[in-house]
Amino acid sequence: MAVKKIRKIGDPVLREKCREVETIDKNVFALVEDMIDTVSDGGISGIGLAAPQIGVLKRIIIVYLDEKFETFINPEIKILDNEMLEDEEGCLSVYSIKTSVKRPRKIKLSAKNLKGDEVELEAEEMLARIFMHEIDHLNGMLFIDHLNPKARKDFLSKLNREINL
Repeated sequence: MAVKKIRKIGDPVLREKCREVETIDKNVFALVEDMIDTVSDGGISGIGLAAPQIGVLKRIIIVYLDEKFETFINPEIKILDNEMLEDEEGCLSVYSIKTSVKRPRKIKLSAKNLKGDEVELEAEEMLARIFMHEIDHLNGMLFIDHLNPKARKDFLSKLNREINL
């Protein structure tokens, strides 16, 4: 279909809460195709994407699993382990700057696939982090919202230096 522009930090759409997908129709299929085309574009390297990152306020994410992108519609997570792991995160919507973020170690994901079937899976460590990161986008959050005030201020200063070069 089409490679879409990735919305960047500061764009108000990234702070909006997305609407549930009521019907999986040709518009949803076209959106998912655009999302895959966008994240697969030669100049972009991503392992996941949420619909609001291309300006669409629908609860849809794609995640690269088993050598292809899988679609998760109206995803929900349940934390299965309160142990927090800290690891580096980056985001296509936050340019090239990465920082360490603490997230729960293990989750259970519930969603629908493109066929409309309910899917559930447990994810740990990096895969859990990817799902939580993408679902944050559906709730109007960015990974920097998980930082303490000092770390967030430092990150934003670094980001401002980077994008003003």
